[in-house]
Amino acid sequence: MGTTIIIFLILGLIVTGILIGPLITKQRRNRIKYRPFPPLWQAIIENKLPIYLKLAPDERRRLQGHIQVFLAEKQFIGCKGLQVTEEMKLTIASVACLLLLNERGEYFSKLRSILIYPSTYVVTETIATGDYVMEERREARLGESWSRDQVVLSWEQVEQDTHNWKDGHNVVLHEFAHQLDQEDGKAEGVPILQRKSDYPIWAQVMTVEYQQLCNDVQQGLTTVMDRYGATKPAEFFAVATETFFEKPHQLRQKHPALYELLQRYYQVDPGQWVEE
Repeated sequence: MGTTIIIFLILGLIVTGILIGPLITKQRRNRIKYRPFPPLWQAIIENKLPIYLKLAPDERRRLQGHIQVFLAEKQFIGCKGLQVTEEMKLTIASVACLLLLNERGEYFSKLRSILIYPSTYVVTETIATGDYVMEERREARLGESWSRDQVVLSWEQVEQDTHNWKDGHNVVLHEFAHQLDQEDGKAEGVPILQRKSDYPIWAQVMTVEYQQLCNDVQQGLTTVMDRYGATKPAEFFAVATETFFEKPHQLRQKHPALYELLQRYYQVDPGQWVEE
């Protein structure tokens, strides 16, 4: 009898945690979001994020709130002796949080830490090159997104990307798009969508656009999106996201269906922020 009561008590606590936990998290985040935004932070973002002042007032207010939650919940770690500054944190957070303006209520749920290297970093990969044959390769990288809990970035590349906003390359947008893609545990170019009915439309548009990019790359044609997007669907989504935010007019002109799809998902129109 005593054991049965204990089991029911434990189950009750688990259910209570499942139901109440998200509510507590939402309340805590709301308190953080509506704190006054520090003037110094405002000045840093105006200086580091070229499109910030082009956002509508409501978009800026929402972005500020998301930045505050992001900074409260994520850990920044300097690598190779790099001292992480407030400017670094705010620059990365402000770009990453552009992807959260659709108000999904999640803050890259699996992400815990952002590792920042001073510049390009080198990793060693073990790759199978044949039956029972493994080969170690050293590869230079500018950023990567881990499906578990980390994003890795080159600060030099982050700075270069924010200074050259309209070139279609942005390591922060790219890697944090991967985080959105990986929230369901799989990296396949399909983030968690709002409705079940959205998935067939997403699959149809993304498949057509991905195949077109692959074909264009094979034929050596000039493309709006970076050729790296033809690597696999997960990379296509990340590259398409970079292009959507940095080259919106070109993407809308050449790939209207893809632009509309991403506009519906991110709930923003970067064409209002970036000059033609």
